[in-house]
Amino acid sequence: MESEEARASAAPGAVARALQHLRAIAGPERNAHTNRDLAALLALTAGILNSVGFMAIALYTSHMTGLTAMLADNLALGALDVALLCAVGIGAFVAGAACCALLFNWGRRRGHHSRYALVLLVEALLVLLVGLIAHELTSGGRDWVLIGLLGFTMGLQNAIITKISNAQIRTTHVTGMVTDIGIELGKLVYPRRAGDPDPVRPHLERLRLHALLVGAFFAGGLIGALAYGAIGFATVVPTASILLVLAAIPVVDDLRGLGRRRAERSSGAGD
Repeated sequence: MESEEARASAAPGAVARALQHLRAIAGPERNAHTNRDLAALLALTAGILNSVGFMAIALYTSHMTGLTAMLADNLALGALDVALLCAVGIGAFVAGAACCALLFNWGRRRGHHSRYALVLLVEALLVLLVGLIAHELTSGGRDWVLIGLLGFTMGLQNAIITKISNAQIRTTHVTGMVTDIGIELGKLVYPRRAGDPDPVRPHLERLRLHALLVGAFFAGGLIGALAYGAIGFATVVPTASILLVLAAIPVVDDLRGLGRRRAERSSGAGD
């Protein structure tokens, strides 16, 4: 009986902690848990977007190494239309990263809770836009719109997670993370000798994090490829909606704070 009562009394506290964690995922106060959960969601989203982009226009929209190589190859081969498409994707990615810096520093200078969330909110809205209108575009113009929107979105995302993690995490490509996984696995199997003054120690937390993110990106790619064949561009809507809700919370907090300050100034002026 007591254990049932204890569980019943603990349930509201667990729910409150879960809600607080959800509020913090896109919030200004960062820790290892919120960084991990946000990065996993973004890696899943990037995998879906990358896969949908490839299924739609045969280009990986977050893969700047591949786009740069394709740009060079197609210029050499004289395929200027494909080369220009690659150039637009690269330019859009750079523009997205620049936009992230502008939004983040604008929010940081003003002390906003939403300095990270603003960037994520823009990303979520752009992804929703792709999911809702891309099927209406003509086949010729669709390539340009998609490479521009998805490239810009991936630039936003990669820049904000770089800022949040102090350049330790990337979510739009996995080359660096796979490299780090290999390094940590090498450390893990390195022979250990008793009394070694400088032992080789693997960073297991980093290994787990990078394995999680590579897995999330892979899962996103698999989901994107399978779902695109069934529901088309609507594939991107669910994760974009989740990201939109999480990003909106700090933005709403800032708007409420702004409203309170204006009300206080108005009442002070009236007095």
